[in-house]
Amino acid sequence: MEKVPMTATGYARLQDELKFLKSTARPEVIRAIAEAREHGDLSENAEYHAARERQSFIEGRVLELEDKIARAEVIDVSKLSGDIIKFGATVSLADEDTDEEITYQIVGEDESDIKDGRISITAPLARGLIGKSVGDLVEVTTPSGARSYEVISVTYN
Repeated sequence: MEKVPMTATGYARLQDELKFLKSTARPEVIRAIAEAREHGDLSENAEYHAARERQSFIEGRVLELEDKIARAEVIDVSKLSGDIIKFGATVSLADEDTDEEITYQIVGEDESDIKDGRISITAPLARGLIGKSVGDLVEVTTPSGARSYEVISVTYN
């Protein structure tokens, strides 16, 4: 069974979503199905079919979350340190072409949000950064073409 790396924050977020789905969304959809059944003929009952579709989505998401939580390898970023980039690192980079400075934290797949500066460990940029340190140049092939970055700083917080 392959472990899924994630930060403590990401793990807590998955647990919160799972709790919400089990304690709130599931009972709501069950009530909606029961209510729709009372309206009679199920073959032409759009409310019933929509509620069943929603139930199917919820049950699938519950299974997915339970699997990820079971396989989670929670990494406490606050206990990490050093100059080498690894999972959990917050990295400041300078774009070699534009001199624009950007900062990303390398996190698990379910935690990534580019707008908040969190990139997935599986992203091409993150994979290119792993093992590098301050001053290193990183060449990354992205969907928009090849990019070069210089590592300016590496922190763990």
